[in-house]
Amino acid sequence: MVYMFAGAGAAAIIVIFVTLILIKRHDKKRDKLGGIQSGIAGAESCTKDYQDLCRARMAGKGSSTVEPVASGRITTLSKDNERPPSSRSSTSSWSEEPALTNMDISTGHMVLSYMEDHLRNKGRLQREWEALCRYEAEPRARDAALQPQCANLNRPGAPLPYDHSRVVLNHLANAEGLDYINASTITDHDPRAPAYVAAQGPIPSTLAHFWQMIWEQGAVVIVALCRLQENGEIACARYWPEEGAEVYHIYEVHLVSEHIWCDDYLVRSFYLKNLRTSETRTVTQFHFLSWPQGGVPPQAKALLDFRRKVNKSYRGRSCPIVVHGSGGAGRTGAYILLDLVLGRMNKGAREIDIAATLEHLRDQRAGLVATRQQFEFVLMAVAEEVHAILKALPANQSNEKKDAEISRETGVLKEEEETAITTTAAATTSTPTNKGKTATTNATMEDKDTDKEKETKQTPAKTTTTTTTASATGKSTPKGDNKKK
Repeated sequence: MVYMFAGAGAAAIIVIFVTLILIKRHDKKRDKLGGIQSGIAGAESCTKDYQDLCRARMAGKGSSTVEPVASGRITTLSKDNERPPSSRSSTSSWSEEPALTNMDISTGHMVLSYMEDHLRNKGRLQREWEALCRYEAEPRARDAALQPQCANLNRPGAPLPYDHSRVVLNHLANAEGLDYINASTITDHDPRAPAYVAAQGPIPSTLAHFWQMIWEQGAVVIVALCRLQENGEIACARYWPEEGAEVYHIYEVHLVSEHIWCDDYLVRSFYLKNLRTSETRTVTQFHFLSWPQGGVPPQAKALLDFRRKVNKSYRGRSCPIVVHGSGGAGRTGAYILLDLVLGRMNKGAREIDIAATLEHLRDQRAGLVATRQQFEFVLMAVAEEVHAILKALPANQSNEKKDAEISRETGVLKEEEETAITTTAAATTSTPTNKGKTATTNATMEDKDTDKEKETKQTPAKTTTTTTTASATGKSTPKGDNKKK
């Protein structure tokens, strides 16, 4: 009996122990599930906060009206005082005057002379343009663009990108599993860091590809140079929402603001969100409206002001600027050529060859700057901007730079003169090494000084006599001559 009771007690203890273990495991699972649910709730809360923020940014659009500013130059689609502070544009503080740069003055005047010569000599300009038209890039393979599955991704008439400079998309993030888009990276001096992306205007089948390129290239500035419709045809598909937000595959685009600066251009601000990673980024689009297809803007000043605003927003960035027209060739190339040449000059470059720069651009995308008229317009715009920069330089800064150039040119002559003087002085002087040599040198110098004093005393007498004799033919007769007589 005793053994039976002992066995039953041991069994009861084991059952109780196992029950406690099961209860603890159940509590751990419940806590884990609670944590997962709270994490999901937190993620939903973050998404909700982001959506609320975007709605708040768009809150003023319902009552938006076009209102002219006092200056008559800038208009907005809504009143700033009726919108939340976060949605007010900071672009109103941008200066339209040329910023002071490190441009070399002599280079600026040289460029002005070069432009004037070209614009006067139409024959020379024509010959230079014909040479540019004969130029052929190497290498120029386009195998990726000619694949059958990419045929519907190219706009009719748009140049096909070269294999060595095309933008390569991540095919794993692409809706069709492709890595192709009709866009080319454009570098200045560092092939590892493209300064621009020259692209065709998106078509309906490439809207998601375009935003994928924006995201993967890290771009925050888009320069659009064409209207949505030109000459009765669609020149570029609308790749942004008219209001609110739209989703392009895994990229959600929110229109935050739209500001009409003048009749020539406007500025839009977007929130771009990657739905897979929940990362967000602000992207600014600068849309130039007065550049006709195949032609040039009516005046260079509007485009130069537009360029300053683009660079003001882009300053300090290391990512490329995405530039597109309709086909991504004529207007796109002219804008990139203008910006690249002026950028080099602003950095103090002393040698500027616009034709060679265009050849460098065409090595990376065919057809950039499509007509001679566009090439001539770039020359005129560069000359106008250089003239404005030189005019805006303070007088003292201009004089200092000119003095520096003069001193640089005469520096060699001054150094030669100083060297000659130093050599002469070294030859006529000696350095004593002991007391005996010092005494001898001093005695010799004293004897020489005594001889010089004697010669000096004799020389004035001769000089006086000569001067007096020369003046005897004048109105007065010196006392010395009277005594002699």
